[in-house]
Amino acid sequence: MALFTREDALAYHRAPRPGKLEVIPTKPCENQLDLSLAYSPGVAEACLAIKENPDCAAEYTGRANLVAVVSNGTAVLGLGNIGPLAGKPVMEGKGVLFKNFADVDVYDIDLATTDSDELINVVKCLEPTFGGINLEDIKAPECFYIEEKLKAAMQIPVFHDDQHGTAIISGAALINACEITNRKVEDLKAVVVGAGAAGIACARFYVLMGVKRENIFMFDSRGLIYKGRDGLNQYKEEFAQAENRGDLAACLKGADVFLGLSKKGLVSKDMVRSMADSPIIFAMANPDPEITYEDAKDACPTAIMGTGRSDYPNQINNVSGFPYIFRGALDVGARVINEEMKLAAARALAALAKEPVLAEILTAYGVRELSYGRDYVIPKPLDPRILTTVTPAVAQAAMDSGVATRPIADMKAYAEQLRKRIDAAHARIRPFVKQLAEQGGK
Repeated sequence: MALFTREDALAYHRAPRPGKLEVIPTKPCENQLDLSLAYSPGVAEACLAIKENPDCAAEYTGRANLVAVVSNGTAVLGLGNIGPLAGKPVMEGKGVLFKNFADVDVYDIDLATTDSDELINVVKCLEPTFGGINLEDIKAPECFYIEEKLKAAMQIPVFHDDQHGTAIISGAALINACEITNRKVEDLKAVVVGAGAAGIACARFYVLMGVKRENIFMFDSRGLIYKGRDGLNQYKEEFAQAENRGDLAACLKGADVFLGLSKKGLVSKDMVRSMADSPIIFAMANPDPEITYEDAKDACPTAIMGTGRSDYPNQINNVSGFPYIFRGALDVGARVINEEMKLAAARALAALAKEPVLAEILTAYGVRELSYGRDYVIPKPLDPRILTTVTPAVAQAAMDSGVATRPIADMKAYAEQLRKRIDAAHARIRPFVKQLAEQGGK
């Protein structure tokens, strides 16, 4: 049953003020002195300080807490290529999540171009404004090229969440699923259906975790990817099998892992029964997965089943990753978000699933009990401890790998400060939103 109607969704976006974001000043501007400090002549002192030492921009401007959510609208949610204007509500929504979960400020940059090099040049020119770039809803294979070029050209983190967010969260779930089912990552046979941004990034991340590349069987809309098959780009070639090993049903026989990022109804109960004992099934097509939770568990009650939905166990949701990954990267002035930081995020998220679940989370999800096991291999996205678990892990990995420019001396104190920071941000925002809603209702 739908939680809302179309009109509910449109009303949410329309009233009491169009859109989901507003820019609010953080300094007073009520008298002549305030005006002189905010602009001329006082602003010159901040400008000169930054000219003398560019690192001062983190102290005298909001750049170190500002992320650009950049999209050209060519691969929006489940909507496809709807363009940058129609995709703008999604990018604003991303800004809401950044702010709510990690107190990161966002401007959405919606670009009317499908030329990859033009998009790259525009984003490169934005570096003085932003502390990080979140690429969003850009179709494959262009998204790989765009991210690679921007990471090489910029000295701030560039992160395509459609790729790495799904990879990190599902990677965390895979760590625990392997532990629960007594598997070793290096022994896994994995079948990946969907060779777009998320599918290829997940496969790459699983290889980073220890899965053997030759044990990954990747499918696109034309079937299994294998060497010599027509229509393969360089990114799909990375996961081409040596020969055609058959259709999805054939490749799923004896498989330990199914990762679906495609469309509903592709996997049958018989396919699940043909997999290895206690298979790991991450069916993440939205809103309807490749096989339903009920069908997967009916076919194999000991299966570990995850989806992208909040109404079933083991929700694999990018919101458990990107706000906290950027928070940690920004706080240490990381030049990139590297593989070490991604692995640290996945491992920290996996470890959190083993901790007792807070009563407030049980209440939020309307359940009496949650504990580490087949139906709880990953923390719920609303668990506030993700902030104080994943963020410090990412920051520490940035420091350990040598990409941090502003190291944090006391990580324990930092974790405590994070919770206070978010509480303070919520205390500022909620009364404002409530007041705006009340004014809009009059």
